[in-house]
Amino acid sequence: MASSNFVDQIRVFCRSGKGGPGSAHFRREKFVPKGGPDGGDGGRGGHVIMRGNAQMWTLLHLRYTKHLFAENGESGGKQQSTGANGRDIVFDVPLGTIARDGLTGEQLAEITEDGQTAILLRGGRGGLGNVHFKSPTNQAPRYAQPGEPETEAEIIIELKILADVGLVGFPNAGKSTLLSVVSAAKPEIGDYPFTTLTPNLGIVSYYDNQSFIMADIPGIIEGASEGKGLGLRFLRHIERNSVLLFMIPADSEDIDRDFSILLHELEAYNPELTDKTRLLAITKADLIDDELWAGIEPNLPDIPHVLISAVTGQGIKELKEMIWTNLNKTTWDDELSTV
Repeated sequence: MASSNFVDQIRVFCRSGKGGPGSAHFRREKFVPKGGPDGGDGGRGGHVIMRGNAQMWTLLHLRYTKHLFAENGESGGKQQSTGANGRDIVFDVPLGTIARDGLTGEQLAEITEDGQTAILLRGGRGGLGNVHFKSPTNQAPRYAQPGEPETEAEIIIELKILADVGLVGFPNAGKSTLLSVVSAAKPEIGDYPFTTLTPNLGIVSYYDNQSFIMADIPGIIEGASEGKGLGLRFLRHIERNSVLLFMIPADSEDIDRDFSILLHELEAYNPELTDKTRLLAITKADLIDDELWAGIEPNLPDIPHVLISAVTGQGIKELKEMIWTNLNKTTWDDELSTV
């Protein structure tokens, strides 16, 4: 994903269409001078609709969209003809997109499937024609119902990447390097902090043509939940991940402390993130020997872990197996919880 092409949040002003007014027409023909009311109903105003598109991965196409206005419904006509409905505004978004009210922050809709649609603003209903108001005591109503007004709102469209595994770690922990090794993704890699400025996705192949999706987000620093660094803005991209893979370099001064800091930042941002399955990868195994590893391992956090090196390939197979086992366990637990 090129950083200039990755857009994960936009704000747009939306307006649905007005309902068309009903008609107060009377039937007037050469041999039927007093034919009575025959006014038709007004058409419905257009909706503002969000639709999922599995071929999209960014909101770039909406970056310069400031307004989304649906059409108004047309007026009813004679001979009880109904006015045409206003044209809906339908815009496509990537899977994992949510829409929020720009004023209240209330979530309006969530898109997780290809082709799924959600009406963000409903068009006004068309007014009833005068034929509906005819009665034995009022056989010639000269009025009709106006259409309902439009609805306006500022909408925040926000993308949360859908992935099976989210990589969590400090800058330079080796997340992007790992992603480039286990998938076809080509994230920018450099020996300096914050090389990754936007989330990256990669499909990781497993046995028997099976695979899972891995997401790399910009590195987290201590204080990210308070707005420091780049991590806060992108932490929402791991909210949907089934498994969180914590990555800490083998040359860290205190692996357990680093793990605690990362966990604290996630909890401060969203306490629900700490309920997800947690795995640990100790990266840069090529920097230590067996003796050092023997001294490090007993002090690691009490979660499944593996020592890896994306440079030499050490532990990569074991890492995939650990992830796959826990992904299936998570899926199975979710199914049991719904029974």
